[in-house]
Amino acid sequence: MNKASEAVASGPGALWDSIKPYFEKESLAAFFVGVSSGFPYAMIGATLTTRLAQDGISKKTVTAFALAFLVYNLKFLWAWVVDGVKLPIIGRLGQRVSWMLVSGLFVMAAVVNLALVDPTADIAWTATSAILVGIAGATYDIVIDAYRIETLKPYQLGIGSGMSQYGWRIGSTAAGALALVVAARYDWSVAYMACALLALPAMLTALIVGEPPRHRDPIERKGLKAGFDAIAGPFIEFFKRSGAWLVLLFILLHKIGDTLGQLVLRLLLNDMGYTNDEIAIWDVGVGFWAFLIGIFVGGVLYARTGLKKSVLLALVLMGVSNASYAVLASVGHSNVGLGLTQGFENFASGIGGVVVVAYFSALCDLRFTATQYALISAAASVVGRVVTGTSAGAMVEGMGYVNYYLMTTVIAIPGILLFWWMSRAGLIDASMGTAGGGSDGDAETPH
Repeated sequence: MNKASEAVASGPGALWDSIKPYFEKESLAAFFVGVSSGFPYAMIGATLTTRLAQDGISKKTVTAFALAFLVYNLKFLWAWVVDGVKLPIIGRLGQRVSWMLVSGLFVMAAVVNLALVDPTADIAWTATSAILVGIAGATYDIVIDAYRIETLKPYQLGIGSGMSQYGWRIGSTAAGALALVVAARYDWSVAYMACALLALPAMLTALIVGEPPRHRDPIERKGLKAGFDAIAGPFIEFFKRSGAWLVLLFILLHKIGDTLGQLVLRLLLNDMGYTNDEIAIWDVGVGFWAFLIGIFVGGVLYARTGLKKSVLLALVLMGVSNASYAVLASVGHSNVGLGLTQGFENFASGIGGVVVVAYFSALCDLRFTATQYALISAAASVVGRVVTGTSAGAMVEGMGYVNYYLMTTVIAIPGILLFWWMSRAGLIDASMGTAGGGSDGDAETPH
């Protein structure tokens, strides 16, 4: 097979050929860097919300802290620094390893700083400190994503994306749980300082595994040309590819239906009369395990069927999952119905999270991995967060839940058809970056 984007496990199709990559060094590295990627998000998410609430801060002020997450959508603005700027002295360890250590220390310092603030005495500085954690966490994400993509071989991108998501979920969950347990016994300052240690897995992984073998430095130039190439080069390279604008259109469109559906889910459950206990068991509990299973299945599907077939299947499953909410809304209050719906939705999302992230990773040029992946990941969520967030509530009020979820299913169809057409037209292969084994990339397959 000469297309890396369709690299699949070789051999007679034994299941072990698909599972084996989970235990390879590169996949394990993706897991551990994922752990460190997940915890800063938790520090300014539910954990900070709980801390502020327990300190008696008003609900209006607490919810305003969600603005700290916006920096994650803007990380592409400074991702080029991680690609193009060589750090003095420590840079001898390698571009990715040196930035991993520096950004990891930045995260630890930001979390410790947030630990030492007193929200009741200075809420403005608390907000500033939360934003600093967001900036540090987003920068760490830039480095971690680049390290993961460049460490994994093309055939490992699916498994590696799954392992990274396992790590992210464990890191964010561990941070939230550790903070609550420590805060209950000591105080929030000690809790946050303890959580800062979760930055270490990625740093230690970088030191042990070393510089990614597939990392390629951009061509060095001096003067104004160097600055222009560092900032604009990654974007120019991407849009020179055949079908690049259609790929960007897919990135922007593919998640709108799913985002619309999830935005009003808790409103649906509240209006249907579900109690907090029922939501905890049938929504959160069942959904959590279904998501983890979906991640595993997604990695196996990617390895056994290839990129194009696995992504297309995931898109269809995620579209159908929206329709399942329409069924739930029409049936009415049913714990079994909620469990089945949330189980299916999270299972589909787990598969999609692996194979779609693997596809986006494969689009990167190895000279600009950090910048291009930051741009792609930002584009994948910006439409859903900005556009749908301002319209979902009004649409539910105007058409009701059943018609609303049927509409989200229809909205998912253009993304599915666009990806199918790009596959048939050869644009998936033509637009592939060197990270996915495209031009000048490694097109390895497992043996």
